Formats: sequence, structure tokens, C-alpha cells
Amino acid sequence: MSLTLTAMSDSTVTSRQQQWSEPSRGGPYISVITNRSTNLLIRGFMLFSVGVFLALVLNLLQVQRNVTLFPPDVISSIFSSTWWVPLCCGIASAMIGLLYPCIDRLLGEPHQFKREWSSVMRCVAVFVGINHASAKVDFANNIQLSLTVAALSIGLWWTFDRSRSGFGLGVSISLLATLATQLLVYNEVFQYTSPDFLYIRSWLPCIFFAGVITMGNIGRQLALYEYKFIQEKSHQD
Repeated sequence: MSLTLTAMSDSTVTSRQQQWSEPSRGGPYISVITNRSTNLLIRGFMLFSVGVFLALVLNLLQVQRNVTLFPPDVISSIFSSTWWVPLCCGIASAMIGLLYPCIDRLLGEPHQFKREWSSVMRCVAVFVGINHASAKVDFANNIQLSLTVAALSIGLWWTFDRSRSGFGLGVSISLLATLATQLLVYNEVFQYTSPDFLYIRSWLPCIFFAGVITMGNIGRQLALYEYKFIQEKSHQD
């Protein structure tokens, strides 16, 4: 009996020593990546960076077209005067990109339409093209411009999203963003050269809608990459 207990204790000690002596598979990098809080921060930072970059590029297009006017004492440069614009866009982009996969998970409707980075990059290119068209192309009147931008934005959703949750979130967030923009214009933080709808341009909600769909696709793709990585890690373990 004593020999049996001694053998069992020796085997237990040996197994514990092997567990402590063997390095964890994948090293510390895997443990950091699979941590959900760290993953959330990484995805949020990436979405924030993309939002800031797109805001700088698109704001530069609007200023060159003379669509947006900032007060003369503020517009010393595109980077110093409107520092709050890319900051707000970055925060909004991070929130939207993190919200979309969460809503998909809550609704139990995982988004699987064109889930690859090439499709996401094309979506970003189309979004920038819509903004470029609204700033550069001359239309006969604002109604024609608004209808064209609306059709392009809905076409972007149909081409790269096609989910009811994506459409609903896009409409809701674009309306909230338009309301916030209207409050800023009303308080003379900045203004539009030719406002045609309650101090703002009528095509602005459509631009916001296309931006929400774009950032939602980026957020979904980042969440999908994280999910696949964790699944592979669990299978290896």
C-alpha cells in the first residue's frame, strides 16, 4: 500500500514539474492575443486609426472643394484647426466597428456575406469615391446630388453588406450624426457654403450612412479574424 502511494505521489510530482517546465504553446504573444480585453483594445485602436486617417483625407477634399468653411481664426491649418474633427471621427469609428459584431452576436445572425479583406478594401475605396464625387462632381442642383449620393450609398450597402442589422444601424447612426452636425453648425462651430436643409447639406446623412457601413465591415472583419485565431488556438490545445 505504501509503495502504491509513493508511486502515485512521484507521478503527480513529475507531471506537475513537466507542466511548469514546458513553455506554453505559442508563447506569451498567444496569451496576449487571446485575451478578450486586449483584443478589444487592439481592435478599437485600429478602428480609431482608420477613422482618423479617413477623416483627414475626406475633410481635405471638402475644404479643397470649398464645401466646408471654418472660422478664419481657426483654420490656420488642416491639422491644427480641425483637430477635433478627426478625433471625433476616430472615436465614432471605433464605437461603430466594435458595435457591429456585437449586434450580430446578440441577434444570432453572423454576417457572412463577402467576408474577406479584399472586399473590405473595395468597400473603403467606394466610400472614398462617393465622398470624392460629392465634393468634385458638379450637379445641376442639390436634389440631383442628394439622390445620386443616396443611390450610391444604398448600392454600397447592397454590394458589401446586405444585412438588416447593418442597414438599421446605418440609418440610426447616420441620423444621430446628422443631428449632431446640425447642432455644431447652429452654434457656428463651422458652416457649409450652400446649406439646403436645416443649415447643412441634404446629402450629408447619405455620406454618414456609407461611412457607418464601411466601418462596420472593417469591425466585422477584425472580429472574424480574432474569432478564427481563437478557434485555431483552442483546437491546438
